[in-house]
Amino acid sequence: MNLNGLNDMSKLSSSTEPMPVLFIGHGSPMNAIEKNIFSIEWSALGASVPVPSAILCISAHWETNGSFVTSMEHPTTIHDFYGFPDKLFSLQYPAPGSLALAKQIRERFAEGKVEADTTWGLDHGCWSILKHVYPDANIPVVQLSLDYNLSPAEHFLLGRQLAGLRRKGILIIGSGNIVHNLRMTNWKNTGQGYDWAIEANEILKEKISDGDHKALQHYSTLGTAVQKAIPTPEHFLPLIYTLGLMDSHDQVSFFNDACIFGSLSMTSLKIFQ
Repeated sequence: MNLNGLNDMSKLSSSTEPMPVLFIGHGSPMNAIEKNIFSIEWSALGASVPVPSAILCISAHWETNGSFVTSMEHPTTIHDFYGFPDKLFSLQYPAPGSLALAKQIRERFAEGKVEADTTWGLDHGCWSILKHVYPDANIPVVQLSLDYNLSPAEHFLLGRQLAGLRRKGILIIGSGNIVHNLRMTNWKNTGQGYDWAIEANEILKEKISDGDHKALQHYSTLGTAVQKAIPTPEHFLPLIYTLGLMDSHDQVSFFNDACIFGSLSMTSLKIFQ
């Protein structure tokens, strides 16, 4: 891919066909350096979607007071975790940024609702996945933060306002986990989930398949299992953004559909036409 002129607005492509949208359950940072059933699926994504002109990632690991978009030519690789092997901390994902895409995102929101950020970079919710999807790190990447002041319904509406980017060759990825309760995680229980985690995963998948986005925005009303699955919203909200990007012609397919460590779900989905 020719990376010259990335900051020229005219270089972001237009397309009559909308790009797919992805929500990816990212799980442990170790997935960045492990070859397992989840990372193998991530690697396959690079061949299954059209090559994007740029990537917008909404990660569970960047929460802010207000909404921000990374606006630098060379975002740093952020190692926002501890207690993992040195190999993981030495890993870099040197993808370029895109000032052009960051500017387009800011212009889609009135009254400065999304501001430019020059300090963050790419966190592990973003690069641990992209390392497998696009290992050459040659596609520009921008991150949008999660404003912790907003309700799920307000995040959904922000996603709606980003939908036009799909026809400009932009691949939008939400990165989180639809079941994410670290306090109840059993790191020795690698291959299965607790009964309540499996139940919550199935309830949430059913609502996604049915297009019941209102219920998902009000997930706390979906019963005890879902309440246990989403004790805090940050890993669930990237899903809300991806659902906001859908239109009436879209289909949804699931992959990496599994609960692990008792209380985590790697369930991911692809929205496409």
